Parts: sequence; structure tokens; C-alpha cells
Amino acid sequence: MSDTRLIRRLEAHGLRFAPAQAWNRMRLVPVLRDEVRDDLRFARREYSEWAAVVSLEGELEGRGLKYISYVPHGMVVSWGQRQADAVYGTRLNARDGKKVMAGPVPVRLLHRMVHREDKNQLRMLPLHLAMEGFLAQHFGGPEIAWSEYSRDALTYGLNPRMESSVPGWLSSVLDGALRTFEVHEKQVGLLLFNADELLSAFVVSHPDDYRVLHRTLLEDFYGELLLQYGYLQEVVELWTPLDAKRVSSLGDLRAEVTRMREDWGAFLGFMAGGLFGVEVSSQKVYEAGPYLLQRFHTSLVPSAENHLGEAIVDKDGTLQYLKTYRLSAAQTRRAYLLQRLAQSRWNLDEVAEHMGSTRQELVTRIQNAGFGYLLKAHVLEEARRLATRGR
Repeated sequence: MSDTRLIRRLEAHGLRFAPAQAWNRMRLVPVLRDEVRDDLRFARREYSEWAAVVSLEGELEGRGLKYISYVPHGMVVSWGQRQADAVYGTRLNARDGKKVMAGPVPVRLLHRMVHREDKNQLRMLPLHLAMEGFLAQHFGGPEIAWSEYSRDALTYGLNPRMESSVPGWLSSVLDGALRTFEVHEKQVGLLLFNADELLSAFVVSHPDDYRVLHRTLLEDFYGELLLQYGYLQEVVELWTPLDAKRVSSLGDLRAEVTRMREDWGAFLGFMAGGLFGVEVSSQKVYEAGPYLLQRFHTSLVPSAENHLGEAIVDKDGTLQYLKTYRLSAAQTRRAYLLQRLAQSRWNLDEVAEHMGSTRQELVTRIQNAGFGYLLKAHVLEEARRLATRGR
């Protein structure tokens, strides 16, 4: 039986958006929460090594596969405690993996993306949890020994599987925006836009925790959109005027300001419509008391805006934690291609028919996506020869 808390459509229930703050081409939208839980808390654990090697769990672990990336910090999650005890009891400096030297480079060896450290405490690697799930999709490669695939593809699948990203500190504009703007009293998160394209969303359960974690957004990784649109000097200021005709008292003014804020929230929710309100595919990761940790991705249709991420919901389905990553167009195309191959059991002729293309065009598409190593040399050569003849 499937868990009813698995997200099928990402909704912002229990959250509201405050008026955006603009800095150069960045637009930051504060996310506020009126009803705050005291029994789910988040804290940061710092890592100083250049890279981390994480052993994976589940069916991939048996193949000795590892996730390798720059991981500047982890997230310590505690639940089921009173507010004061949750923060005091969080073991921020608990031993977490071990440090080794890979030549002159320090590397941290970590066990699993999510590691339980105490009865009511776990450590997770924020956003890397979602990215690892994305990389592992259809990782095993062909399950049938089709004659077109190389021996390595049939034996090792997509090993290795890589994607590139951009660290937040590479953008001075993001640094300036995070450093400059105020944090609201009830703020528990942020929507980050670059030239009004949604880059990411970050939400936690408690305002105190968000204040501590606010600057970690600079350590997170983002899609290539973070560095695009550099020719735009600044985004247009968005504002909603008060209707003076409706104001004749302090009560009227208060009502007009409330209406203006509601209009702001509706409009900013519309701007984030590629994430909130869309259907997602979710996977259960960890059950922590009444809370469910899961990772998800949107449709992966190349013509749509696509995100991957991770979330924690409570027993009522209320979103208590969210962190997302905007996929680039190239990343979406690669994921979509792998998805279609797996759905057709890696049968090239069947995939080409479903995608409305020829076998030659599909082989070229696979090679252009960086998966040419999956196919035998004579299959690639035949596609090149037919393409040349077609010209």
C-alpha cells in the first residue's frame, strides 16, 4: 500500500509569500509560516573537506557505487522534542564519517545520504539526496542483451553518471542579495529567482532555524541559470498600488494593505507555477516519527520547466521542509531520454517509434546526450554514415 503522505502535487499549504525583494537580476521571495511546529528542528553541520564520497544504500550499494561531490555542509534533523530541547540536544559536532587524504586533497567519507544518529535525530545531505536519486534513475542500463549495446553498458550500466552544477558563492549577485535583505519575523524559507526564472525553493519548519541556515544558500549548488542572463542589469520592480478611494480610516488602510499582500502572494505563487501546483513523482526515503522524508522530480518533459528536490511532510501532509534544484534544458533532455529508453526496455526501434523519429536520429540523440558509450562502435558509425548520406 502506498503512503498517502507521498507528494503527488507540490502545494504550498500553510505557507504564504511576502512581497519580493530585488537585487540586480535576483528576486528573493520570503516564505512565511503562521503556524509553526516546535517538534521538528533543523541545524547545520559544517564539512571542511574539498569533496565527500558517500556510500549508497539499497540495490545500488551492492554494486559498490559511490556518490562523489563537493559537500560543504550537512543538515541535522531532530524531531519529537520540545523546542528548547530540540536545539540543545542536537549533536552538531557528532562524528560523521572520517577524513582521508587523496594525495594532497582532503576527502570526507560518509555513510549514506541519510544517516540516523540517535533515536530522534538524523543527518542528511541537503539537495545531494535529491541529486543522487536523479543520477540513479535507470542507472542499471539495459536489462535485455540487445545487440546494439556495448559490453560495458550491459555489465555496468551508466557507470559513471555525472551532472555539473554551479555553487552559489560563484555569483556575487546572489551573495549581495542574501547579505543585504532583511529576514522577516515569520520567515521560514525563500524562493530564489534569477531574471524572474525560478532557480530554487528552500523551506524549513521554524523561523529560528531559517535564520541560522539563511547563508547556507550561498553554499548550495544551482543549475546553470544562476550564471545566465548576465546581460540583464536588474529586474523590473514589481509593486501594487493602494486604492486611495477605499481608504477613509485606519481600519480601511489595514484592510487595503491586507488585500495588497494577498494579491502579492497570488502573483508570486503564479511566478513559481512551474514548481508549486504541478504533479511530481516522489520516492519515500525515511520515516521520522510523524514525518516523512521524500525526494521527487517533476515531469521531465523537455518542453516544460523541471525541478528535482526533497521534502518533509507531517501526518496531515503539510510541507515542513523543502529544497529544490532547477534542471537545465540539457539535464532535462538527458533524463527524458533515459526515461523513454527504460520504458521501452531499451529497445532502440521501439523508442524511436514512440518519439516519432528514426533509429538513426535516436542514435545521434543518444550520442549528443553524452551516452554514446552505451552503444557499440558499429551502431554509431552506421548512424553517422546514414546522416552523411542524408545531407
